Amino acid sequence: MRLFTQVDGPSEGLSNSLAVLCLHGHPGSGEAMDVFTGPLAAMGFRTYAPDLRGYGRSRTSYPFSMTSHLDDLDELLAQYQIENCLVLGWSLGGILAMEMALRRPEVVRGLMLVGTAARPVGSHPPITLKDNVLTGVAGAMNWVLPAFGPAIALGKQSLFRHLIRQHTPAAYRYLARRGAPAYLRTSSYAESALFTAVRAGYNRVPDVRALKIPSLMLCGECDRHITAESSLETARALPHCEAHCYPDTAHLFPWEIPDQVNSDIRDWLVSHSFVQT
Repeated sequence: MRLFTQVDGPSEGLSNSLAVLCLHGHPGSGEAMDVFTGPLAAMGFRTYAPDLRGYGRSRTSYPFSMTSHLDDLDELLAQYQIENCLVLGWSLGGILAMEMALRRPEVVRGLMLVGTAARPVGSHPPITLKDNVLTGVAGAMNWVLPAFGPAIALGKQSLFRHLIRQHTPAAYRYLARRGAPAYLRTSSYAESALFTAVRAGYNRVPDVRALKIPSLMLCGECDRHITAESSLETARALPHCEAHCYPDTAHLFPWEIPDQVNSDIRDWLVSHSFVQT
């Protein structure tokens, strides 16, 4: 299917030579990737941030498998005539980024992987009724009044405590402006496709050893959704991978420490001559 896609950055002829495909996680949307696309566009990259099938404004009315995401991304490459690109993927988006590199090695020139793994392992504790109630109240309150003090206080007791460690007003604004809308627009078909693959024992660690392109792995030390250990396992398997593990951060660490994350991305892009100076 043709994906709804957010495009940012200079027009063709004025941008860096490589496009950057930015792939969101679950739940998520292309809009939620603006923490990355804004800085990348400012560096001169043309960024493409699609809503994956079943997410955001890329609606679907029937079940699908994870491979459908890859078919859709092939269509996106053809639609925008992208012959070479970097791929930045967060969580599920990072898994798809690695799958794209394995499927289309002639197109993908580098990977920026965020809170993801080729063999994703979680350490999330059991969810209680109290967790769900507090999360619903905190989320609704934060949506109406982003970064409101009582919403943050309640968020610290809710499931938000497993998504973020640094409960700053900035992180809660991201949760309100990007997280809540993405959650509400995620279809049951998208959730089913993801968890069917996870239950089947998804493991591409042996396969990513074949990826000789430059890679960057960023992870949060306290990530419960995809553990830092599983991210670093993937980093060790990738032949040319630089890794950063950020202390006292969780799965949504790009919203906790956006300046540090984007600074490390920029340094990596410069070190591999992906940025034209």
